[in-house]
Amino acid sequence: MQKQLLGSIFSRLEGEPFAVTYWDGQTEVYGANGEHDPEIRMIINEKLDLKEMLCDPELKFGEAYMDKKIDFEGDLKAIFNLLINNQDLFNDNKNIDRILQRFKENQKETTCRKQAEKVQYHYDLGNDFYKLWLDKTMSYSCAYFKSPDDSLEKAQLQKIDHVLKKLQLKAGERLLDIGSGWGWLIIKAAREYGVNAMGITLSKEQEAETRRRIEEEGLAGKVEVRLADYRDLADEKISFDKIVSVGMFEHVGKDYIPQYFSCLNKMLKPGGLSVLHTISRPTEVPPNEWLERYIFPWGYIPSVREVTWELPEHNFHLIDLESLRLHYSMTTGRWAENFEQVVDRVEEKYGERFVRMWRLFLVGCSSSFLNSGLDIHQFLFSKGLNNDLPLTRDYLYETNGSAGQVRANNPASKSHNRCAVYKIVEASGCTGGFQYLN
Repeated sequence: MQKQLLGSIFSRLEGEPFAVTYWDGQTEVYGANGEHDPEIRMIINEKLDLKEMLCDPELKFGEAYMDKKIDFEGDLKAIFNLLINNQDLFNDNKNIDRILQRFKENQKETTCRKQAEKVQYHYDLGNDFYKLWLDKTMSYSCAYFKSPDDSLEKAQLQKIDHVLKKLQLKAGERLLDIGSGWGWLIIKAAREYGVNAMGITLSKEQEAETRRRIEEEGLAGKVEVRLADYRDLADEKISFDKIVSVGMFEHVGKDYIPQYFSCLNKMLKPGGLSVLHTISRPTEVPPNEWLERYIFPWGYIPSVREVTWELPEHNFHLIDLESLRLHYSMTTGRWAENFEQVVDRVEEKYGERFVRMWRLFLVGCSSSFLNSGLDIHQFLFSKGLNNDLPLTRDYLYETNGSAGQVRANNPASKSHNRCAVYKIVEASGCTGGFQYLN
């Protein structure tokens, strides 16, 4: 009976043909009328609790893979594409209501301590873990590919440059990075733009690594990192000329989006610029329950209209909005490839279930950004009106544009000409001037 029910579901999936091998050894082919052997195969190693699977397919599907109740042969990304393209088949109103109620309860955790615990759950797995499969910059956010042939490291450096150009930094300005990760952006901003940079993070592992990098580069007087919450920093009445946040906003929480912009308004000087780089959705929906339980506790991905609605409420004026959806599909795809190259080392330390969990996460992300409407956007906005901004976006794409002029006029950064930096990066793989990137 269970095989018949599963077969009726599988037979309704549209897209690539696939085979299913059941727990008793029987194999059936779906979507191709049995005409050829599909490249995609699902192996169901034991009978499943169909009531649970159908009630919450995203959560139970992920758990079943982690626990080796099901397995796959072939391209895991192609399997995700098949499931994403047929997601309407699994929609269930009762299930959505239940997930929504649970989501609302989880979002009530408002204290800084509670939020820090959730962030540390993900980011404090250990610097050694992330070093295994991230690039040398330790950038754990969407890269910026000028060509599909760009290496991940080059694309991450291009992303950081892209963000810093949007901020139109000037020597001597104060820059704040909310959720500064492992510190490459604030270090690069201080070295090449002559700004005084501060980064804040809730991850003890990230703070420790950033401090090490700052000391190694002799930038203690120009760059600072704190283990701090942006809400506490706003209460200190410190002001900044520019504020950036890359990949942190997803941890703010749906009900506290207004509070984030209120804090930003307190810290940003009149006329100051801010870049918000965040994953986004077309509409407002509860988070994927499997992701929330195993990867990003307490996370919420906002819609574009949720962000743009809040901007004028806090005297922010939207200047530019850019989608990097395809860039993030490529980024997470590169991460997934890197992860598979070190999977034995990860399994030795964390176990096979952990490996399967992260494999599902990374491959699923790459497929989702390509096929599901999940997106990533960079919002550029000013506090109040700023009439001194360039009339066009040309400055973003000129090698020796305004940002280059700032560096040329900054005595501390004359040796870090953009062209020279890229020659060093391309020729030596981030040695020399980039020695601290391990």
